[in-house]
Amino acid sequence: MENKSKLGFGARGWILIVVLFTGFMSFQVFSNFPLNILGDFYGGSQKVAMFYTVATLISIVLQIVLSTFIAKIKSVKKMAAMVGIAAMICAVAVSMIPYTMVTVWYVFYFMVNILINLYALFSLSIIAGQWFPRRKGTVMGIATIAYPFTNGVIGLFSERVYGLIGAGVDNMSAIRIGYIPFLVAAIGGFLLMLCFIKDYPEQCGGYRDNDHTLTAEKAKAIMEQEIIDKRTTVWTTKHIFMCRDFWFAAVTCGLILCAAVGTMSMSSAIIGSFEDLNFAVIMMVIAVCGAIGSWILGIIDTAIGTKKSMMISVILMVLAGIIGAIATKTGIGALLAISMILVAAFMGASSNYTVSVAAQYWRREDFSGVFACVNPIANIFNAIAPSIIAMLIASKLQITGVFLFVMVAGIVGVILMLMFNAAHVKKVDDKYRQAAGKVLDDALVGRK
Repeated sequence: MENKSKLGFGARGWILIVVLFTGFMSFQVFSNFPLNILGDFYGGSQKVAMFYTVATLISIVLQIVLSTFIAKIKSVKKMAAMVGIAAMICAVAVSMIPYTMVTVWYVFYFMVNILINLYALFSLSIIAGQWFPRRKGTVMGIATIAYPFTNGVIGLFSERVYGLIGAGVDNMSAIRIGYIPFLVAAIGGFLLMLCFIKDYPEQCGGYRDNDHTLTAEKAKAIMEQEIIDKRTTVWTTKHIFMCRDFWFAAVTCGLILCAAVGTMSMSSAIIGSFEDLNFAVIMMVIAVCGAIGSWILGIIDTAIGTKKSMMISVILMVLAGIIGAIATKTGIGALLAISMILVAAFMGASSNYTVSVAAQYWRREDFSGVFACVNPIANIFNAIAPSIIAMLIASKLQITGVFLFVMVAGIVGVILMLMFNAAHVKKVDDKYRQAAGKVLDDALVGRK
């Protein structure tokens, strides 16, 4: 009975997964679709990429500022609600404002990138770590299927929009119709979060990690103690940034994000350079394989450890880079498809790891503070990714340069993960706890 109680995620846990899925999908849709598919309507992909990059960098600064007092915020859910409302309004504007009003559209595109980053990638991810501290890999592995899924349907979105235009529908009406299913999903997920999700599962009759072996009283006591401990965490923003292992993990998360987001943000140009490949078909194959990859890497994360799962991802990066570079030199479309599938396999996991690293190698009471530092550092790479890939495509290296970049990023990631040491995190934790007069214990012993 004990094991059975831990198999599922609970009704509200599944609702949280749906909320996460729609949040990640919304981030991908309203940042990527204008950049990848509709760029020509809004001044070109390079100009749109500039707004994307600057907006993401601003969201990173805001996250670092929030990290200094995140443990003192009484309700991350309330923060998610406030930011989410503004993000949904901007998403509607990006979808509906005509491209003839491009300056106004730039303002809302700029704002949606800031706000939806703070809503989906920051606030919702913190809630996920608080609900599933031990099973965050599996939960995020399912939720981050949103990334390959969204990249898969981007081909259908493109066909829908340009198909309507070809049938005589005016350009802006076609764009609005194309966005409607994603707007409905985004707003629906946001409403689910408002109605059914709290900061902690115990606040709505649930259990951490859906572990029913605890009594309701014991679960509530653990939650209350964690809230108290957060206020006196020894892992201040300064201490986090001084930890070498934090940087090894955060930069690796960033490199994985950069390779995945950057490559997929220009998937239309990359796949379009091979005349024998059908963009919509390839993107659907990418969606299926990416969903499987995200799920499997999430299971590996929970079962044998975050470090090992991340190591597999950076090795996949190296392979994707090598195969993709060979494809561009030989003109073999099948090799390019294989390379893009490998990128999709670790794409979903790329946003999983920022949560997993913070939850896996630090204490529960330290999670929100560490995540609030890991996520913005990783997203610096996310912010510059489309611009880097766009510049490489425009350079003499062209598409080959993209895959050489992915390969080199993967090699650097392998080196950083080999240097990461969970035991050293515990050693530093002991030092800070001893200095603060806190009791030393074995809570961080044996973290995989």
